[in-house]
Amino acid sequence: MELLETSALALARAIAKGELSAREVALAHLARIDTCEPHLHAFRHVAAEQALAAADHVDAQRSRGEPLGPLAGVPIGLKDIFVTQGLPTTCGSKILAEWRPPYASTHARRLAAAGAVVLGKLAMDEFAMGSSNENTPFEPVRNPWGCTPNPRGPWASDYVPGGSSGGSAAAVAARQCVLALGTDTGGSVRQPASLCNLVGLKPTYGRISRFGMVAFASSLDHCGTLSRCVADAALALQVLAGHDPLDASSLRDAVPDYLAATARASAGLVGTRIGVHADALRLPGLDAEVRRAFEQSLAVLRAAGAELVDIALPHFEHAVATYYVLCTAEASSNLARYDGTRFGLRVARDSLLDTYAATRHAGFGAEVARRILLGTFVLRADSYDRYYGRAMKVRTLIARDYAAAFERCDAIASPTSPLPGFRLGDKLDDPLAMYLSDVFTIGANLAGLPAISIPAGFSTPSETRPRLPIGLHLIAPRLAEPELLRIAAVHEAATPWHREVPPCP
Repeated sequence: MELLETSALALARAIAKGELSAREVALAHLARIDTCEPHLHAFRHVAAEQALAAADHVDAQRSRGEPLGPLAGVPIGLKDIFVTQGLPTTCGSKILAEWRPPYASTHARRLAAAGAVVLGKLAMDEFAMGSSNENTPFEPVRNPWGCTPNPRGPWASDYVPGGSSGGSAAAVAARQCVLALGTDTGGSVRQPASLCNLVGLKPTYGRISRFGMVAFASSLDHCGTLSRCVADAALALQVLAGHDPLDASSLRDAVPDYLAATARASAGLVGTRIGVHADALRLPGLDAEVRRAFEQSLAVLRAAGAELVDIALPHFEHAVATYYVLCTAEASSNLARYDGTRFGLRVARDSLLDTYAATRHAGFGAEVARRILLGTFVLRADSYDRYYGRAMKVRTLIARDYAAAFERCDAIASPTSPLPGFRLGDKLDDPLAMYLSDVFTIGANLAGLPAISIPAGFSTPSETRPRLPIGLHLIAPRLAEPELLRIAAVHEAATPWHREVPPCP
């Protein structure tokens, strides 16, 4: 297990020095996948042959004395929304269940150039629509932190890992891979990071390319990373960030040294101002254990020298409604391409319209259909001004609220999720309750700001709930990822939570 606990940064250095071979590291993680997958269901596809070939290539480079990339030999999993040439890319949907893309995403190409070993594709809510990984025609992912005794096998969990990047979070938490990529449209990297005791980083919109990341809501979608420590998040961002001519929204700003920012954690937070929006902490449904952990995290930041300041976010209460109008409108447009005539599933009927209808009925799940219908409604000519147009105006007001808040502080702190976690099925029949689980994370997507969730403690176990992780959420101004990572690294250095191991064997 010691090798499986090693960070990406330490693994890459050990492989570069010849202290470990990339093949032995890959084999150890593939063996871990074999052990966990009958119970966890985090992987949609394991690419063992390709992974070992990539590992052997790294070992051959080292033996020839060639320079190695910053992620050389590091085992990584990709959410099944990133296009991978020759490997399945299903987006957790029947409509793409048989699709093998003829090209690779920018993310897959940059990881390969950095020497990373991709172990496979990770499970997700269908088309990234969900907060629990239950919106899927496949087996839902289990949270390795929710383990209970199981007479039919070594362990079982009936708790969700969060979503939509729940497979990515569960795989990293269970030590099946060291790093994973996810996507974050309204919190889908940070919320599962919170529920699985991980670091979940969503950078500034445009900081990482979206080319080859299957679209859900294009103006809100971000590529993000899941890791067990802040330094690994910085390392992954270093590899992935930078302008991409294949993405028109990709930023041209120079990429700073993110690892150097985490190294400054020893200096503490003297002179750093952390904003707290007190009204958000009065939300109904905020778990008492989450509030307790958040207050403890504020005490940690204050002890490190940070100054806590009150801020106002006047339009915070409208963020969830605004987000769901905008994301469903964009989804209804983006998902129109799945019509049975170009790629993916085709259910042929006598007419073109009947083929469209039959294909989508067979290929899309209930949540995807719900969002397409809602998005189509808000874009209708007689609804546009009342819903979509108004939501766009409120989005601008929300972005202005954050800009005004950052005149008073360097980062904004809140809980990541209002709950430590919940059981499979608990919220599946209540879409509104599921939507509200992203209440603290959605604002950063609407404003395009960098944000991170880091481990902040655990709930107290009881007869009705096991010991479950809780996350601290931090938002920073546009392109202030170095400051965000520095604050997160200070909190991590002062707390033990990131070193905890889930109870699954």
